[in-house]
Amino acid sequence: MKISLIILTFVILTSCQTNRQEKKENYSELTSKIDSIINENKFNGVISLSTDSIDIYSKSFGLSDLENKTKIDINDQFVIGSISKQITAVLILREYEKGKIGLNDTIDKYLTKINQPWTKLVTIHQLLTHTHGIVDLDKSLEFKQGSQFHYSQLGYELLAQILQKITGKSFQDLSTELFDQYGLKNTFHPNNKAYKNLVKGYEESENGILEYTENSFYNYVAAGSFISNVQDLKKWNQLLYSNNLVEKETLELMKTKYSTRVHPIFETIEYGYGLLFKDGEQNIQIGALGYAPGFVSACYYYPQSKLNLVILENTANNLDDFKKTFIVHTEIMQLIKKRTPNNGYN
Repeated sequence: MKISLIILTFVILTSCQTNRQEKKENYSELTSKIDSIINENKFNGVISLSTDSIDIYSKSFGLSDLENKTKIDINDQFVIGSISKQITAVLILREYEKGKIGLNDTIDKYLTKINQPWTKLVTIHQLLTHTHGIVDLDKSLEFKQGSQFHYSQLGYELLAQILQKITGKSFQDLSTELFDQYGLKNTFHPNNKAYKNLVKGYEESENGILEYTENSFYNYVAAGSFISNVQDLKKWNQLLYSNNLVEKETLELMKTKYSTRVHPIFETIEYGYGLLFKDGEQNIQIGALGYAPGFVSACYYYPQSKLNLVILENTANNLDDFKKTFIVHTEIMQLIKKRTPNNGYN
């Protein structure tokens, strides 16, 4: 009986391993094209393409420290830029699900120390969707709240302050509790100095030389300064889109088109709550790009094929033309999008 059980277990494990290998081989053409994109462009960072069960493409390129010639590791940590916004949005929406906050609440209910008449007009929803018109806490609105789009880091900082008000906890503690709860062991608020594998970020100077930048955390944390790595961002996608972080109905709110931006890379792009997508493509390609000084990132999910793409780079080139800065990210994204059934390539 024991021998039969051992044989059966071996057969099952061998079969699973063979199935995974066969499925991985189904992507061989795609991985070859990704290699070609890397070879044709400057890229220094890590790339992960996966399903829930298969690592299709997982490679690191270049150096984490140019001065000391330290090789980059696939598990190294990066500043993730505006990918941070969906983390902040999830924290807000979890309080919304508890009934502690209303998306149409005006912010005067929470931010009582801001002495501006517009606090009685601007809503949580407008902060989430960059349609609030706030450009400075000491100035009037740039436009009537809700009438236009203006990409805003400040709006997400105000969301962090609102979270602190309603929970009585610091934004650092709130985010750390979320990461700990879901086993995101490589994701950090930058004030939490527990991270150990953060790579150095570099920007191309006017004379074409990559120089170390010391201001990678210049963004408000809630808007653009969380730290993470490819494995945690893959897990984040899996948790988010399987309704583990927020309920199904709440995820649909995140994926709803609320405002349109003329984008320096995508030309036009739609905004939900912390998530970006082309008009009508919420169920084809959804996620966010991220930029912080020295760090160029992408974190996207492909609902129809259940693929997760994470690209983290620590050298920022061609800063006078963001289309070139993000060329590797966007070309790989386009390759993967073509694999969706609705795009006629499989």
